[in-house]
Amino acid sequence: MISAFIFFAHFIFLLLIFTWKWQREGISGAVLNVSLILILFAVGWTITGMIAKFLMEPEGFGLYYDRDTFSLTLLTIIEILFYRFYYKPSTADGKGTQ
Repeated sequence: MISAFIFFAHFIFLLLIFTWKWQREGISGAVLNVSLILILFAVGWTITGMIAKFLMEPEGFGLYYDRDTFSLTLLTIIEILFYRFYYKPSTADGKGTQ
């Protein structure tokens, strides 16, 4: 259930970024940003999966928080930090990354 919530949050984030970039840069900018997010998600989940495999057993901390959910949680925390920096509004125009 936790992993479903994390996937849903990523999907909502994709829709928000797509809409925001589509309005500012057009369809090519929106598709490029969504592609970047999907690639970072896939690669990041692979890397955090290896870290989780090193740190814990497959059953994890319980029924709803197994090793895959732990790796998704770790990935989400890392992505929040990265995307806050990447999509931070620039100080020059206040409109965001161009």
